[in-house]
Amino acid sequence: MNRRTVLKTIVAAGATLPLLGAKALAAGATPAPAGKVAFRLGVASYTLRGMPLENALQAVKRVGLDTISVNRLHLPWENSPPGWTSQLAKFKESGVTATCVGVLTLKDDEAQMRTAFEYVKTMGVPLFSCSPARAALPRLERFVREYDVRAAIHNHGPENEDWPSPHEPWKAIQSLDPRIGLCIDVGHTYRAGADPVQCIRDYRARLYDIHLKDTAVPVGTKKDEPLEVGRGVLDQRGILQALIDTGYSHTVWFEYEKSAEDPMPGLAESVGYVRGLLRGLGAT
Repeated sequence: MNRRTVLKTIVAAGATLPLLGAKALAAGATPAPAGKVAFRLGVASYTLRGMPLENALQAVKRVGLDTISVNRLHLPWENSPPGWTSQLAKFKESGVTATCVGVLTLKDDEAQMRTAFEYVKTMGVPLFSCSPARAALPRLERFVREYDVRAAIHNHGPENEDWPSPHEPWKAIQSLDPRIGLCIDVGHTYRAGADPVQCIRDYRARLYDIHLKDTAVPVGTKKDEPLEVGRGVLDQRGILQALIDTGYSHTVWFEYEKSAEDPMPGLAESVGYVRGLLRGLGAT
């Protein structure tokens, strides 16, 4: 399916594909029937990093979505708890729900990790994405057990030594509590030389988070050139089909990084393109 066909599908559908998926991110969602979507679409707030929180929440609504993953640029997790709780009313007022926070960079430090988990607890989310130091994994395991939340390790591409692709965190977590899983960033995965489609299929058992994007650069490139979803080199149809086939039941986050100053046109285009692809796949 080419881009023109997808865009025609969007117009024909009036961009009215309903918000997708199961609301429960907590354990054990039942896979959707073949060809059906079990996941939601949401916006990673890093996309809207040039906006204050109030404007970012309204931007999510403007593209027809109601779920956000909160980045520290909108709500720094290093702040004291009063700094967090004073912001929570803004989410309720906007009608946008935070179901994830991240990406949290975690050191092998008891106080820092405690602060991170208290932040997650205060936000009331069942999941966060993170980039832990390898030495911090035993401490991370202890904290996910204490707080009973999921931690999804985010891969960062070939410029990152610890977690360039999903292969490295997958190997590292095999002996750890199953609440520790993966956040697959499809663009970074591709640049690191791994196949995002195959990684989704291979690591579905502990795949808790997806960052959806597109890129113009070839494999191995350390400096990304982000694009609107559908304009770059990634197999977006294959990515969505893999998520459907594996019964992925969490959230797919649009992380559009091309323009911090004016992200709305590119974000809206990306959302519309993905909705058109899902319509074309018969995934309603």
